[in-house]
Amino acid sequence: DDDSASPLHHVSNGNNTPSSSEMGPDAVIIGMTKIPVIENPQYFRNSGSMLKSDTCELPSFVKHIKRHNIVLKRELGEGAFGKVFLAECYNLVPHQEKIHVAVKTLKEASESGRADFYREAELLTNLQHDHIVTFYGVCVESDPLIMVFEYMKHGDLNKFLRSHGPDAVLMADGQHSILVELTQSQMLHIAQQIAAGMVYLASQHFVHRDLATRNCLVGENLLVKIGDFGMSRDVYSTDYYKVGGHTMLPIRWMPPESIMYRRFTTESDVWSLGVVLWEIFTYGQPPKKNPLLLKINNDFLLRPRTCPKEVYDLMLGCWQREPYMRLNIKEIYSMLQSLAKASPGISADINHKETADICCSNLPGIPDLLGITGI
Repeated sequence: DDDSASPLHHVSNGNNTPSSSEMGPDAVIIGMTKIPVIENPQYFRNSGSMLKSDTCELPSFVKHIKRHNIVLKRELGEGAFGKVFLAECYNLVPHQEKIHVAVKTLKEASESGRADFYREAELLTNLQHDHIVTFYGVCVESDPLIMVFEYMKHGDLNKFLRSHGPDAVLMADGQHSILVELTQSQMLHIAQQIAAGMVYLASQHFVHRDLATRNCLVGENLLVKIGDFGMSRDVYSTDYYKVGGHTMLPIRWMPPESIMYRRFTTESDVWSLGVVLWEIFTYGQPPKKNPLLLKINNDFLLRPRTCPKEVYDLMLGCWQREPYMRLNIKEIYSMLQSLAKASPGISADINHKETADICCSNLPGIPDLLGITGI
């Protein structure tokens, strides 16, 4: 099976430390030590309220949408699972004849693919928050199977940030049109919305596993929501690297325990959130390397030009090597809220070259020994 990073997994709060008996054939070699590559436990395998792994039926609470109510307009992208389309959906929302939606199709309707599709539909139905992309329901009358999501008109956050940076130029009707550069206040507004969504996911015991600006979407009035249609591994293929010869992972957004042990927790999402903050304040620039690996090459993630020192300190708090030493997701959200309310009065000295040490003085030399391709 493909065990590449995938979004939104329901996990237990137990100890996930692997024992020697758990090491499987996917283990990677670091020096002379065999490090296991393991997957997170998922509640739906054990909980009676979740879809069981040997079941291929949708729970009744998942909304079913009639296929004749969905009119495809144009293709938005394609992922390993299938294509995503912009569509019009009729009779979906009260008092509106039709609305624009994003339609995700399932390319391969094998038994296992169908079961995964049903599990994801159940999982998404249970997630309801202002900063999580809304899942409307499914259409399973015939192949291809379809999931219907709200449409966010400005697309993914990474592209949005790049198009609203200091060097962004848009071609409009043959003329160069300079887009308005995002202000520090707007970047803080974006950051606190993502943090709010992550607080909610943590409260529901869900782990995203692939949090990045490429997996957030932007709507009207700078509304930002967390989502992942699975297209990012195709559209942003350079952000993913092969580990152990076959697994595609977003190494530069991942903490060490996720790279080495495939251990994903709320704390690993906190690490990724720190990288997301860095992306926001660099107008969508990807980190050159994983923060953990920077010290090894005598390189550093600079504090971005527009980034307040308080936000940079949050990033450093997210990038602690030990999960228990990282900032709590609620603390991050609370701080970003306070900074957003205080902006632009917070410190904004941008004539500096402050660097991050990321507490690397005691880090092991792990990067190239993981079998990571392309980092």
